[in-house]
Amino acid sequence: MSDPQISAIICTYNREEYLSAAIDSLLQQDFYSYEVIVVDNASSDRTREIVGERLSNPRLNYVYEPILGLSVARNTGAKEARSPILAYLDDDAVASPLWLKGIYHAYQSNKKLAIAGGKVTLLWPDGFIPPKWLSAELAGNLGAYDLGEEIVYINNPNLTPRGVNYSLRRSFLEQVGGFNTKLGRIGTNLLSNEELHMTELALQGGWQVAYLPDALVAHNVALERLERIWFLNRGWWQGISECYREQLSGRAGSRQLLRGGERMARGLYKSVKHFRDPALRFDNLVYAYGQMGYLSAAVKGFLKRPKSDLPLSNSTTGK
Repeated sequence: MSDPQISAIICTYNREEYLSAAIDSLLQQDFYSYEVIVVDNASSDRTREIVGERLSNPRLNYVYEPILGLSVARNTGAKEARSPILAYLDDDAVASPLWLKGIYHAYQSNKKLAIAGGKVTLLWPDGFIPPKWLSAELAGNLGAYDLGEEIVYINNPNLTPRGVNYSLRRSFLEQVGGFNTKLGRIGTNLLSNEELHMTELALQGGWQVAYLPDALVAHNVALERLERIWFLNRGWWQGISECYREQLSGRAGSRQLLRGGERMARGLYKSVKHFRDPALRFDNLVYAYGQMGYLSAAVKGFLKRPKSDLPLSNSTTGK
């Protein structure tokens, strides 16, 4: 097969229950020139066997990455890919048949486009009814992403496309040196913010970032993610991720302690204020708990800073 126009990449870690559907959705795309790459990120389940059952399809390629980490796996997928456009699908998601076509045409029509992602709907477990304490904002932690029915060019990094349905122009990824391996999930921890960091870099470099409503993906919601403890844990890691992102952007230091403390207090206050509304109450509690994670990472980062980077004490200034 000649070099493809777009590469669809799945980075997977122990998701045998969902992986088959994810791969099959890519092998059935309504597009003429593409490849599918599965990056097995040190899985210990049936991942290799599941991919092997489909390797007779000439579009499909398998690569094993022993170093655990989503950003590491994504970089490996990019190195294996042969096309100028890289489209990443989560291993527990299902792409619509026109997913790759929509992404490809967006990049073809806009040479300044560096990052694009589409709408994400949620696939709930059979018979599951979302609880009253699950707000629309918290559903975003499960991957939900919907900015409407029109293409939206994103200037606010907080609206960046979700990693479950995410694509980049190869030349941009190479320009920034790949995904930063200090961000992104590693094994079962929930470190994140790698996509948000990428959006910041793209906007700073004069590139564009877009939401594509027609590039639709459905994301399976695992049962273990429907407990309150999961959202609290996710909030904690989100806070740590935000702290790391600020450190990478040169915004670390004592001000992080003030920011984190103010936000934690605000979250706790709003959680009490909205006590009679279970969704708002829990949403703000998760936010406050996330700021505790942020503060824990900020303190560790502050203590690890070289002495030359710390503010001068009164004794050293002679005051």
